[in-house]
Amino acid sequence: MAAALSALACAAVPSRRALATPTRYDFWFTRLMYESGNWDVDQRMPSNLLDALVQYTHLRVDPEEHVLALSDPRMLSAPFCYLSGHKLVEFNPDERRNLETYLRGGGFLFVDDCNHDIDGLFARSFESEMARIFGDGALRKLPGRHPIYSSFFRFEDPPTTSFELNGWGDDLVHDYLKGIEFDGRLGLLYSNKDYGCEWDYDWRNKRWLAEDNTKFAVNIVMYALNA
Repeated sequence: MAAALSALACAAVPSRRALATPTRYDFWFTRLMYESGNWDVDQRMPSNLLDALVQYTHLRVDPEEHVLALSDPRMLSAPFCYLSGHKLVEFNPDERRNLETYLRGGGFLFVDDCNHDIDGLFARSFESEMARIFGDGALRKLPGRHPIYSSFFRFEDPPTTSFELNGWGDDLVHDYLKGIEFDGRLGLLYSNKDYGCEWDYDWRNKRWLAEDNTKFAVNIVMYALNA
């Protein structure tokens, strides 16, 4: 997959510091900027996800978060991308083109609705964008037996978050995730559960949790890298 994506990219993927290359790291985290809405949310979440990968897997993990514009062709090389926000999602033509090229070329994008609200502005506008790019009905609920629930740890269904019943959003526990498949492989994972906020704390505080709530993040990444 990495070779196919690299062929699509116009250049190597830079970040805030030196390039993370496949020969140096097995995994690096790429957050996508987009012109509309607010993309820079849950700023401590990536460090928690990366810590979980170091703790539970043998992956060579880049410890830094990378940030690229969705409109930048260099994002096509990323093995895993993350996109989130609270507000309107209205992609421009370059963003739509890159998103479609990336996903159809074998990339993986995890999209998390910080409003955890199926009728909220982010949800409605993002789902509208997916229908515009990939067609009505492309975004579908994942079955409980989907491989992402057993790609590393085993889950019966998507873990709930403490933010789903806090009086903000639709006050529902969403017992499903959605996604878009390409040639039988999940390329886009979409959540209304607000995992980003759930995992947005100093990674050193995980020692106080009865159960590490970032374990499902490991499943997401391992599925993205191996499916």
